[in-house]
Amino acid sequence: MNTTPYINIHATKHAGKVALVTGGSTGIGLATARRLAHEGATVFVTGRRQSALDAAIREIGHGAQAIQGDIASVEDVARVMARISATHGRIDILFANAGGGEFTPLGDITEAQFDKYFGINAKGTLLTVQGALPLMPAGSAIVVTGSIASMQGIPAFGIYAATKAALRSFARTWSSDLKGRGIRVNVVSPGVIVTPGYKSELGMSDEQIDAYSKEVAETTPLGRVGEPDEIAKAVSFLASDDASYITGVELFVDGGRAQI
Repeated sequence: MNTTPYINIHATKHAGKVALVTGGSTGIGLATARRLAHEGATVFVTGRRQSALDAAIREIGHGAQAIQGDIASVEDVARVMARISATHGRIDILFANAGGGEFTPLGDITEAQFDKYFGINAKGTLLTVQGALPLMPAGSAIVVTGSIASMQGIPAFGIYAATKAALRSFARTWSSDLKGRGIRVNVVSPGVIVTPGYKSELGMSDEQIDAYSKEVAETTPLGRVGEPDEIAKAVSFLASDDASYITGVELFVDGGRAQI
C-alpha cells in the first residue's frame, strides 16, 4: 500500500514568490491573479477602478492585495512599486497585462484614440516593466499580454493591433537588454477570449458576442473560443521554473486560429 502523502503540486508551484498583475480586476488578469494565488504566490493586482479591484480581491482570496492606479501614469506606477517594495522588497513575477482597444476603421481614427491606446498598451507596459525592474531579482519572470490581432489584420482594429505588435518587439529587445540579469521576458498572445472588455471596451452587445463566438468557433481548429483560465495557465507556465530556459518567445494560446 502506498502511504506517500498526497501533495498538491499546483498549490506550491509559485510558493514564496511575489507576483504583480496589472489589469487584474477582470478578464484574463483576474483569472491569472486567481491562478497564481492558488499556486502559492503572494499576489498584487492593479486597476483603475477601486470597486472592481475590491470585488477581484474577494474573488482571488489567498491574501491578495489591490493597488489602485493607471499604468499610463508615471506617478501611479511609482506608487505601486513603492508599496510592493515597502512590504515585500521584490517582484518575482510580473504579468504586464493591462490594456485596451476599440474598433475604428482607417479614415476615422482620431489622434486622441491613437494617443489613448498607445499610451495604455505600449507606454503603460514600458513604464510598468521599467518600474518593476529594480525589484526583480535573478530568476524572476516578465510575461506581457500580446494578441493574435498583431498578425491577423482584423478590420478596424489597426491601432490595437499595432500596440500589440510593439509589445512583441519590446519583448525581443528587453530579452537582450536583460542579458546577464537572469530575468526572462515572454509574450502570451491570446486568441478570442470573451471577457467583460468585449462590452466595456469594444461596445459589443450580448447578441454580437454570441454571433462572433460562433463565427470564431467555425474557423478555429479546436472549434471554440477560449476561456480566461486557459490563458492564465500559459502565463503561470511562462512565469514558472518549468520555463527556466525560455525567453523572448511569443506563445500563442488561440486554439490554432492564427496558426493554420
